[in-house]
Amino acid sequence: MDPKDRRIRKLEIILKVAKEMAVQYDLDTLLCHVVEAVRQVAEADRASIFILDREKGEFWSKVAQGAVAIRFPAGSGLAGAAAREKAAINVPDAHADPRYNPEVEKQTGYATRSLLTVPMISTQGDVVGVIQAINRHHIPAFVDEDAELLSALAGSAASAIENATLYEEINRLFEGFIKASVVAIEARDPTTSGHSERVAALTCSLAEIVDGLKSGPFASVGFDAGAMTELRYAALLHDFGKIGVREPVLVKAEKLYPHELRILLARLDFIRRTLEKETLEKKLAAAQAGARPGDLAALDAELATRVVELDGMRAFILACNVPTVLDKTGFERLSDIAGKTYRDFEGDKPYLLPGELKSLSIPRGSLTDQDRSEIESHVTHTFRFLNAIPWTRKLKRVPEIAFMHHEKLDGKGYPRAVPARDIPVQARMMTISDIYDALTATDRPYKKAVPVAKALDILADEAKARKIDPELFRLFVDAKVYEKGRPSGA
Repeated sequence: MDPKDRRIRKLEIILKVAKEMAVQYDLDTLLCHVVEAVRQVAEADRASIFILDREKGEFWSKVAQGAVAIRFPAGSGLAGAAAREKAAINVPDAHADPRYNPEVEKQTGYATRSLLTVPMISTQGDVVGVIQAINRHHIPAFVDEDAELLSALAGSAASAIENATLYEEINRLFEGFIKASVVAIEARDPTTSGHSERVAALTCSLAEIVDGLKSGPFASVGFDAGAMTELRYAALLHDFGKIGVREPVLVKAEKLYPHELRILLARLDFIRRTLEKETLEKKLAAAQAGARPGDLAALDAELATRVVELDGMRAFILACNVPTVLDKTGFERLSDIAGKTYRDFEGDKPYLLPGELKSLSIPRGSLTDQDRSEIESHVTHTFRFLNAIPWTRKLKRVPEIAFMHHEKLDGKGYPRAVPARDIPVQARMMTISDIYDALTATDRPYKKAVPVAKALDILADEAKARKIDPELFRLFVDAKVYEKGRPSGA
């Protein structure tokens, strides 16, 4: 090839890789592009790129062609010399140069002859790393034109690597923020420890199944790396709004709050003392009136009967306070107890206050309608929090996806009761994962964990009722996605 044509071809390679570097933020992919461009432009047998780690004072590389990850002191070898001098170093015989570091050659097992080392210098004048072309084709050593062209390539590479490194640092920072947010959620509600991570694992696993579909209603749905990250963030943060819910409501394990139960039990103790006092007063009056011993014994027997009855009420109330399913008889007995009165300093008072009767009569779970409304508000809090974050274009749907995870296909979900057509597939997947984990979680103080088979049966009923997506649930079961959320050893 004519020298002029060869130079044009090399300039075209540099231009092409410069365009690729301008839009590439994945550091590993970027370095691979640069290494291949170096090899072609310099007509080298191999090429390497070493990044300067200023904190550790080392050069490192994962893309030295034919090698595994390499690290060595930043001041050593021809790489260190080129970095110090901020100039290209062209060595016809590497082993004849005292600056050559043979350790890299030992690690790679590749014999080095000619070596061209060019520093990558940023626009601020800082050395980002070095590129090396190894063993020139056809001629014994690299020429000045090789150094000239690689220097041009190195300048663009330096800027691209700095941008990619900054991008990675920002991603790590954001990942740290996400993890810290999950820690904050769990610190607020320790009873759901691990829930967010498990829901994210289940949801992303289901998304991977959907991404691989070739037929069916979701065949056109795909999840690239950006979409998967968006989904994972939404799943991890779907319960973040719980920080806006009062802690006693979040961790409410029984139907009555602890302070309510203490007041109720103290009232029952007062009623018992009142019965004892009234009996003593009756016995005193009877004795003064000349009552027989049998009459006094009858009063004691009456007190004993009423105390036994009161103790039975106390035991029944404590049993009702535990979140179990009450049958009709249970509701009736609670109403009977609430209808009884006792006398205190202000007159006759009921055994149970209306609010206590309402709470103890909760048929399922531990939450009153007011409690449930406050719990459900966490979704709105989540959306407000997430919507305040300036998400990137690829992550902009995180608030929407997280906001929808309690919506149902029958339009009876919350907080907005949206119709099925408005619920994105990401939220539909998260809904299945969220319900499954809530059913099978072993760390909830207000309920026992449901066995896997029973949990899947419950979800199957939800699918039949068109509350959750039947097709996504089928995939969830057929692919055994539910196993992804189990803790190790479970």
